[in-house]
Amino acid sequence: MAFAPEDPAFIADPYPALAELREGPAAVYDEASDHWLVPRWADVNRILRDRRFGRTYLHVSTHEEMGRTPPPASQAPFWNVVQSGILDMEPPNHTRVRTLVNKAFSARMVEALREPVRRIMTRLADGIDGAGEVDLLATVAEPLPVEIIAELLGIPESDRHQLRPWSADICRMYELHPDEEDARVAVAAAREFSDYLRALARERQRAPREDLITALAQVAVEGERLTEDELVGTCVLLLNAGHEATVNTTGNGWWALFRNPDQLARLRADRSLVPTAVEELLRYEPSSPMFERWVLEDTEIGGVTVPKGAELGLLFISANRDAAVFEDPDRMDVGRVENPHLSFGAGVHFCLGAPLARIELQTSFGMLLERFPHMELVEEPRWKPNFVLRGLEELRVRV
Repeated sequence: MAFAPEDPAFIADPYPALAELREGPAAVYDEASDHWLVPRWADVNRILRDRRFGRTYLHVSTHEEMGRTPPPASQAPFWNVVQSGILDMEPPNHTRVRTLVNKAFSARMVEALREPVRRIMTRLADGIDGAGEVDLLATVAEPLPVEIIAELLGIPESDRHQLRPWSADICRMYELHPDEEDARVAVAAAREFSDYLRALARERQRAPREDLITALAQVAVEGERLTEDELVGTCVLLLNAGHEATVNTTGNGWWALFRNPDQLARLRADRSLVPTAVEELLRYEPSSPMFERWVLEDTEIGGVTVPKGAELGLLFISANRDAAVFEDPDRMDVGRVENPHLSFGAGVHFCLGAPLARIELQTSFGMLLERFPHMELVEEPRWKPNFVLRGLEELRVRV
């Protein structure tokens, strides 16, 4: 079975093909996607920490110098937003902006969200109690992270309905071959969300509140401040990453538990396993199977020569099943203790929102297990036709 990220059969079960890839070279060129695929844990982990590989190349080269065609001018609103967030920055800009964001988005601020997460999750659970058959994604998985991010940022209640559509539309550009319609929709959403955040940030500067947008607007370290573009890019990144990843992890995780009834029974019998179970679900069915890196200079990966300008496909979904690192990697173990999965990345780009994601996921899974101990699957779900952001269309359950 070949690497076929646009084939529904591969999206549903990529693991046989990934196992074959791990048995081959450390990096292999895939002509269809124009990526050098890196399937093994040790190589992916090392590359994430190696500055010869960048999330962007614009800090060292032009598009033309990297042998790439610049994006069309019509896509500028999208790329301006994306490149103003730390995910698509490299040091020294990344270091400066992440230091400022970390000061505003502090551990204390994240911990203070634990109770709001529980409050919102309780309301969502109340909403499906006694409902019989529901789509767990639409009723629980999607609203929870959006409401938390809205509360974190300080988005007024009247505007929060716009967040989910903006996030979904922007993320259409992250797949391997976005078409013209994907680009048009993503550009429009990026422009609208960016304009909205600029206006809100300026309002918070005039009338500060206890929210992250105010903190980002005010934060300073050694005289450095975020530009307005950087503030907007940070907020968009928090929404997109926090929303899409958490929704898909919730759906993928429950679907995996239903397919492994022994582990679901074990978890129902001992809810103290929820923290390790969440880490195992992040490993077992990651919501972001592949992250890209650019090769900034001619180099070797495990003896394979890869040229400057190449784009790597770091296969987190494969690295997380590497038998060199994980014992019995194709078996789900909700009590797995040694679990250095790469689903949150590694190195300077380690996921900024990982602590908040863990709070949301642990609260969500824990409360659903507590409130609905007999929740069962109604029908086998379908996967969305996406690989880079991999998740289910819906997850119908009986509560």
